[in-house]
Amino acid sequence: MSYVNIRIAGTWSREQKKQIAEEITDTLERVGNKPKSYTYISFDEIPHENWAIAGTLLGDDE
Repeated sequence: MSYVNIRIAGTWSREQKKQIAEEITDTLERVGNKPKSYTYISFDEIPHENWAIAGTLLGDDE
């Protein structure tokens, strides 16, 4: 079984998540010989104010 967790700052559309899930599943099947039915993918969409890079919250203009 394969489990992939994708965490992003902000949000993606349903169509974007669908395409990403299909491509990751296809890659795991092709490269890792994992049946598609054994691949689980979850998306965690984190608000920008909950992400910081180099001590600065995303979205801060400073």
